[in-house]
Amino acid sequence: MAREKLTKNDVEKIKAEIEDRKLNVRKQLIKEVQEARAQGDLSENFEYYAAKKAKNENESRINYLEGLLRTAEIISDKSKKDEVGLNNTVTVYFEEDDEEQTFKIVTSIRGNSIKNMISNESPIGKAIMGKKVGSRVKIAVNDKYSYHVVIRDIDKTTDDSEDTINRF
Repeated sequence: MAREKLTKNDVEKIKAEIEDRKLNVRKQLIKEVQEARAQGDLSENFEYYAAKKAKNENESRINYLEGLLRTAEIISDKSKKDEVGLNNTVTVYFEEDDEEQTFKIVTSIRGNSIKNMISNESPIGKAIMGKKVGSRVKIAVNDKYSYHVVIRDIDKTTDDSEDTINRF
């Protein structure tokens, strides 16, 4: 199993979520299970089964996040002033499509293509990390297909406070 690469901020967000789930969410869900159970006949008690399911999902999420922390490799989100790094917003020109796209490079547990957040483990993320403005970079999607991009701009954004940890 590959080790997940996390920044110190990723670790802090995961720890905060675990703490919230253990101290707040767990208590609320246990209360909901108890209230649904008190309604009597469990054989047709939808509220009871829904509450149990939510409680089990919370426990699964806690276990998943704790496992993630146990096996994670901590990586730095620091990069040179003129190079693409984690949490930077990058504008690239896709030669094949004759268009530009701007996205933020993030760790894989925060990747979200809908929000233009590209994982540093994706083909394009791996290829442009450490590159500079003006660099022409080959993106190898697989053995048979690749394309080129040109890095047009690097915004040294480092704030990841609004980024969320993906639900798996």
